[in-house]
Amino acid sequence: MDAISFGTDGWRATLDTFTDERVRIVGQAVADYLSDEGYDDPVFVGYDARATSKGFADSLAAVLAGNGFDVLLPERDRPTPLVAYAIVDRGLSGALMVTASHNPPEYNGVKFIPDDGAPALPEVTDAVAARLAEPDLLPESEHGTIETVDVVTPHAEHARELVGADLSGITVVHDAMHGSGRGVTDELLRSAGAEVVSIRDDRDPDFGGTPPEPSAENLEPLVEAVDAHDADLGIANDGDADRVAFVTPERGHLDENLFYAAAYDYLLESDAGPAIRTVSTTFLIDRIAEAHGQDVFETAVGFKWVARAMAEHDALIGGEESGGFSIRGHIREKDGVLMSLLGAAAASEEAMDARVDRLLTAHGDIVADKISLDCPDAEKQRVIDDLDDALPERVADRDIADVVTLDGFKLLLEDGSWLLVRPSGTEPKMRIYAEAQSRERADALLSAGRELVAPLI
Repeated sequence: MDAISFGTDGWRATLDTFTDERVRIVGQAVADYLSDEGYDDPVFVGYDARATSKGFADSLAAVLAGNGFDVLLPERDRPTPLVAYAIVDRGLSGALMVTASHNPPEYNGVKFIPDDGAPALPEVTDAVAARLAEPDLLPESEHGTIETVDVVTPHAEHARELVGADLSGITVVHDAMHGSGRGVTDELLRSAGAEVVSIRDDRDPDFGGTPPEPSAENLEPLVEAVDAHDADLGIANDGDADRVAFVTPERGHLDENLFYAAAYDYLLESDAGPAIRTVSTTFLIDRIAEAHGQDVFETAVGFKWVARAMAEHDALIGGEESGGFSIRGHIREKDGVLMSLLGAAAASEEAMDARVDRLLTAHGDIVADKISLDCPDAEKQRVIDDLDDALPERVADRDIADVVTLDGFKLLLEDGSWLLVRPSGTEPKMRIYAEAQSRERADALLSAGRELVAPLI
């Protein structure tokens, strides 16, 4: 049980640690938590496209049913946001999702999603972790049922109604990266009228040799396909399709900060409301909000904090620079399937490159980037503590105007640029982020961040 550690988004580990025995222990902990809290509605168990995920899901279903819960399973691997939506749509007690998201195939993971469909907050995951125990099943006569259900149709109907998009006349290339978005995101776009070309749309538990992370370096096949098909837009999802990335004809991979700006701009054309962003996400959102008389609320990194703030402030949109977003009227969980439809809707009204160009002309250029430095998990807090004593008065030849300590240290500089240092919640690394008005300035900030942090590790 000591090997089971709940981090930013559930428990994730390599398969030498992530074993069936330990997965069953997590299932028992969730069953006990739900029973202790008075939940007795069915529980969903979803899973991604990894080779081991279906087996782990079956084990979880058996433990939950053995504790008296009726269990719902999808008919095949499905995206995490569809599982989260099913909780709210069906009035379930919650769900367990077997996924390692964008990690390489030697990883797997499991996360608990509560009854509101939003990411579990620490008080919930701590309560589950406190109940880790070997399975203790009821007599077979008291077991719950296990049933297979459709989660695609209800989510698609809701997404089309919420976004209201007519995509007739645009061509989109969808890159499933061999993950669970295949046959889901592309079919949703087709159902809204788009001409869709699907690539990497077969299930491959090894993800074609590339981790299913829609980063710039992994999306070259999508860039090439957008060019080859003269498409208006390219869209990629990560392994469990809770994140989204875009490719445009002029820019290639579109920085997720710029997509966030475009999405918020599009929503503000017909609605109003504040935006939620993490400390690592662009100030361009703030400038757009100010121009429309709206507020922006900043959170620590992690969509659970975004989701909580969305509820507190009735936000129009919430998001983070890593490609996770949701909007008002939907579950407060990042949804790469829904946001694919929203991005295509925005592009059908105004070409994505033109929209981004217009926003940058109005609000100023931004260049955002990040690097990572290896750092053992056990050393992260010490590094942050040491950094507190090592902060300089100037960074990259600019005075520090303010320091935000919401998540690590965010140094706001006098020229409007910023540098952020924080520990990763999912990997043994320190993250260094920077935003400035030019590539040269952003690179200088990242270099200064490296020089500041590396000696402390």
